[in-house]
Amino acid sequence: MAVFIHPTADVSARARLADGVRVWNQAQVREDAVVGEDTLIGKDAYLDAGVHVGARCKIQNGVYLYHGVTVEDGVFLGPRATTTNDLTPRAIFPDGRQRGPSDFRVTPTRICEGAAIGAGAILVCGITVGKFAMVAAGAVVTRDVPAYGLSCGNPARLVGVVCACGAKLSGGAAQLCRCPSCGITIAEEALALHRQLSK
Repeated sequence: MAVFIHPTADVSARARLADGVRVWNQAQVREDAVVGEDTLIGKDAYLDAGVHVGARCKIQNGVYLYHGVTVEDGVFLGPRATTTNDLTPRAIFPDGRQRGPSDFRVTPTRICEGAAIGAGAILVCGITVGKFAMVAAGAVVTRDVPAYGLSCGNPARLVGVVCACGAKLSGGAAQLCRCPSCGITIAEEALALHRQLSK
Protein backbone atom coordinates (compact mmCIF):
# COMPACT_ATOMS: atom_id res chain seq x y z
CA MET A 1 0.00 0.00 0.00
CA ALA A 2 1.38 3.40 -0.99
CA VAL A 3 2.29 6.18 1.41
CA PHE A 4 -0.27 9.00 1.56
CA ILE A 5 0.90 12.54 2.34
CA HIS A 6 -1.70 15.32 2.45
CA PRO A 7 -0.71 18.28 0.24
CA THR A 8 -0.48 20.59 3.29
CA ALA A 9 1.78 18.24 5.30
CA ASP A 10 5.50 19.00 5.59
CA VAL A 11 7.50 15.77 5.29
CA SER A 12 11.28 15.96 5.01
CA ALA A 13 12.84 14.18 2.05
CA ARG A 14 15.15 12.57 4.64
CA ALA A 15 12.28 11.04 6.63
CA ARG A 16 11.66 7.31 6.07
CA LEU A 17 8.00 6.33 5.79
CA ALA A 18 7.09 2.65 5.34
CA ASP A 19 4.26 1.33 3.17
CA GLY A 20 0.76 2.34 4.19
CA VAL A 21 1.75 5.37 6.28
CA ARG A 22 -0.82 8.19 6.12
CA VAL A 23 0.19 11.76 6.98
CA TRP A 24 -2.71 14.19 7.30
CA ASN A 25 -3.06 17.96 6.91
CA GLN A 26 -0.57 20.35 8.48
CA ALA A 27 1.41 17.50 10.07
CA GLN A 28 5.19 17.81 10.08
CA VAL A 29 7.66 14.92 9.89
CA ARG A 30 11.26 16.08 10.25
CA GLU A 31 14.54 14.77 8.86
CA ASP A 32 15.69 11.27 9.84
CA ALA A 33 12.34 10.42 11.45
CA VAL A 34 11.38 6.78 10.84
CA VAL A 35 7.74 5.68 10.67
CA GLY A 36 6.65 2.03 10.42
CA GLU A 37 4.06 0.55 8.08
CA ASP A 38 0.36 1.41 8.30
CA THR A 39 0.88 4.16 10.89
CA LEU A 40 -1.54 7.09 10.87
CA ILE A 41 -0.21 10.60 11.60
CA GLY A 42 -3.09 12.97 12.31
CA LYS A 43 -3.66 16.66 11.58
CA ASP A 44 -1.16 19.08 13.16
CA ALA A 45 1.02 16.27 14.57
CA TYR A 46 4.75 16.97 14.90
CA LEU A 47 7.46 14.30 14.63
CA ASP A 48 10.83 15.83 15.44
CA ALA A 49 14.16 14.96 13.83
CA GLY A 50 15.26 11.38 14.49
CA VAL A 51 12.04 10.22 16.14
CA HIS A 52 11.32 6.51 15.66
CA VAL A 53 7.71 5.32 15.39
CA GLY A 54 6.76 1.68 14.88
CA ALA A 55 4.16 -0.01 12.70
CA ARG A 56 0.36 0.25 13.05
CA CYS A 57 0.44 3.24 15.42
CA LYS A 58 -2.28 5.88 15.67
CA ILE A 59 -0.89 9.34 16.25
CA GLN A 60 -3.92 11.57 16.66
CA ASN A 61 -4.31 15.29 15.95
CA GLY A 62 -1.81 17.65 17.54
CA VAL A 63 0.52 15.04 19.05
CA TYR A 64 4.10 16.26 19.67
CA LEU A 65 6.92 13.71 19.56
CA TYR A 66 10.30 15.31 20.20
CA HIS A 67 13.85 14.20 19.40
CA GLY A 68 14.85 11.28 21.63
CA VAL A 69 11.40 9.62 21.64
CA THR A 70 10.93 6.02 20.49
CA VAL A 71 7.42 4.70 19.89
CA GLU A 72 7.13 0.92 19.41
CA ASP A 73 4.53 -0.94 17.31
CA GLY A 74 0.80 -0.58 17.88
CA VAL A 75 0.89 2.50 20.13
CA PHE A 76 -2.09 4.87 20.42
CA LEU A 77 -1.34 8.54 21.11
CA GLY A 78 -4.47 10.57 21.83
CA PRO A 79 -5.13 14.13 20.63
CA ARG A 80 -2.65 16.71 21.96
CA ALA A 81 -0.52 14.13 23.81
CA THR A 82 2.93 15.66 24.30
CA THR A 83 6.42 14.39 24.99
CA THR A 84 9.41 16.35 26.25
CA ASN A 85 13.13 15.72 25.81
CA ASP A 86 15.16 17.94 28.18
CA LEU A 87 14.95 17.71 31.99
CA THR A 88 16.59 21.12 32.52
CA PRO A 89 15.47 23.31 29.60
CA ARG A 90 16.69 26.88 29.33
CA ALA A 91 16.59 29.37 26.44
CA ILE A 92 19.75 31.14 27.65
CA PHE A 93 22.92 30.56 29.68
CA PRO A 94 23.20 32.31 33.07
CA ASP A 95 25.23 35.08 31.39
CA GLY A 96 22.38 35.81 28.97
CA ARG A 97 23.84 34.17 25.85
CA GLN A 98 21.27 32.25 23.81
CA ARG A 99 21.52 28.47 23.78
CA GLY A 100 21.81 26.68 20.45
CA PRO A 101 20.61 23.21 19.39
CA SER A 102 23.85 21.56 20.58
CA ASP A 103 23.46 23.05 24.07
CA PHE A 104 20.46 20.91 24.99
CA ARG A 105 20.80 17.50 26.65
CA VAL A 106 18.31 15.03 25.20
CA THR A 107 16.90 12.50 27.68
CA PRO A 108 15.31 9.55 25.82
CA THR A 109 11.72 8.37 26.30
CA ARG A 110 10.26 5.01 25.20
CA ILE A 111 6.61 4.09 24.65
CA CYS A 112 6.39 0.32 24.36
CA GLU A 113 4.29 -1.95 22.16
CA GLY A 114 0.52 -1.57 22.40
CA ALA A 115 0.58 1.23 24.98
CA ALA A 116 -2.11 3.93 24.90
CA ILE A 117 -1.55 7.57 25.87
CA GLY A 118 -4.73 9.55 26.52
CA ALA A 119 -5.66 12.94 25.10
CA GLY A 120 -3.69 15.85 26.51
CA ALA A 121 -1.29 13.66 28.52
CA ILE A 122 2.25 14.95 29.04
CA LEU A 123 5.21 12.57 29.27
CA VAL A 124 8.20 14.07 31.05
CA CYS A 125 11.35 12.73 29.36
CA GLY A 126 13.44 9.88 30.70
CA ILE A 127 10.55 7.48 31.29
CA THR A 128 9.35 4.22 29.80
CA VAL A 129 5.67 3.47 29.31
CA GLY A 130 5.47 -0.32 29.34
CA LYS A 131 3.87 -2.79 26.97
CA PHE A 132 0.05 -2.38 26.76
CA ALA A 133 0.12 0.19 29.58
CA MET A 134 -2.50 2.93 29.58
CA VAL A 135 -2.02 6.58 30.53
CA ALA A 136 -5.24 8.47 31.27
CA ALA A 137 -6.24 11.68 29.51
CA GLY A 138 -4.61 14.75 31.01
CA ALA A 139 -2.06 12.80 33.07
CA VAL A 140 1.40 14.23 33.71
CA VAL A 141 3.72 11.22 33.73
CA THR A 142 6.98 11.75 35.63
CA ARG A 143 8.00 8.12 36.24
CA ASP A 144 7.92 4.78 34.46
CA VAL A 145 4.58 3.05 33.91
CA PRO A 146 4.92 -0.76 34.10
CA ALA A 147 3.61 -3.08 31.42
CA TYR A 148 -0.22 -3.30 31.64
CA GLY A 149 -0.27 -0.53 34.26
CA LEU A 150 -2.99 2.14 34.37
CA SER A 151 -1.63 5.55 35.34
CA CYS A 152 -3.55 8.78 35.90
CA GLY A 153 -3.38 12.14 37.64
CA ASN A 154 -0.89 14.98 38.08
CA PRO A 155 1.65 13.77 38.88
CA ALA A 156 0.47 10.46 37.46
CA ARG A 157 0.38 7.43 39.72
CA LEU A 158 -0.33 3.77 39.15
CA VAL A 159 -3.99 3.10 39.93
CA GLY A 160 -4.71 -0.25 38.31
CA VAL A 161 -4.03 -2.88 35.70
CA VAL A 162 -5.45 -3.19 32.19
CA CYS A 163 -5.81 -6.09 29.77
CA ALA A 164 -4.20 -5.85 26.34
CA CYS A 165 -7.71 -4.95 25.08
CA GLY A 166 -7.74 -1.90 27.39
CA ALA A 167 -10.32 -3.09 29.93
CA LYS A 168 -9.46 -2.40 33.57
CA LEU A 169 -8.98 -5.63 35.54
CA SER A 170 -10.79 -5.91 38.85
CA GLY A 171 -11.60 -8.63 41.35
CA GLY A 172 -9.29 -11.15 42.96
CA ALA A 173 -6.15 -12.07 41.04
CA ALA A 174 -6.79 -15.76 41.75
CA GLN A 175 -10.04 -15.66 39.76
CA LEU A 176 -8.59 -13.82 36.76
CA CYS A 177 -7.55 -16.21 34.01
CA ARG A 178 -9.33 -14.56 31.13
CA CYS A 179 -10.30 -10.95 30.63
CA PRO A 180 -14.01 -10.55 31.46
CA SER A 181 -14.29 -7.98 28.66
CA CYS A 182 -12.59 -9.63 25.66
CA GLY A 183 -12.07 -13.23 26.80
CA ILE A 184 -8.37 -13.47 26.01
CA THR A 185 -5.95 -15.08 28.44
CA ILE A 186 -4.50 -12.38 30.68
CA ALA A 187 -0.74 -11.93 30.35
CA GLU A 188 1.33 -13.13 33.30
CA GLU A 189 2.91 -9.67 33.61
CA ALA A 190 -0.55 -8.17 34.07
CA LEU A 191 -1.54 -10.79 36.66
CA ALA A 192 1.69 -10.24 38.60
CA LEU A 193 1.10 -6.49 38.68
CA HIS A 194 -2.54 -7.03 39.71
CA ARG A 195 -1.42 -9.29 42.60
CA GLN A 196 1.15 -6.69 43.66
CA LEU A 197 -1.40 -3.86 43.70
CA SER A 198 -3.98 -6.03 45.51
CA LYS A 199 -1.73 -6.60 48.54
